[in-house]
Amino acid sequence: MAAQFRSYVWDPALIVAQMVLLQAGYYSSLGLWLALLGTLGSTGPSLQQVFSDERLLDEIVYKFMPVLNIKISFSCRYVIQKQNALGLLYFIRRGKQCLDFTITVHFFHLLGCWIYNSRFPSTLTWWLVHIVCTALMAAIGEYLCMRIELREIPLNSAPKSNV
Repeated sequence: MAAQFRSYVWDPALIVAQMVLLQAGYYSSLGLWLALLGTLGSTGPSLQQVFSDERLLDEIVYKFMPVLNIKISFSCRYVIQKQNALGLLYFIRRGKQCLDFTITVHFFHLLGCWIYNSRFPSTLTWWLVHIVCTALMAAIGEYLCMRIELREIPLNSAPKSNV
């Protein structure tokens, strides 16, 4: 039987390792930006800022720039999702799997919020922000992975000779 181009072998250990790496990247980038904004607003990062559905990123921003609250909040979330899309590029490298891993990361975050708050997230703001973030991470990750996948494949590495 002939070998297929890019044949996919199901490897559960690899999939779990990729999920753990993406989840760690998600929380480390979120923690980094919360710590940076916390120094500007003179508050430290806390688990409540990460997992509470009532305190997204807004309270930190309210303390030092109430006028630009929404712009700064969404731009920080955009930067975080861009960093996570780079994680998709380096750890997943397949455009078809970006949506799956993105939804998995945000689903585990939903479970973490549910466990931390002892109730299901119910605020409209939380759902809107996370739906937009999921779409951004998946779209940017797929775009970056597709750019890598669509590169030309060199067929002949030997130099051309004039015949």
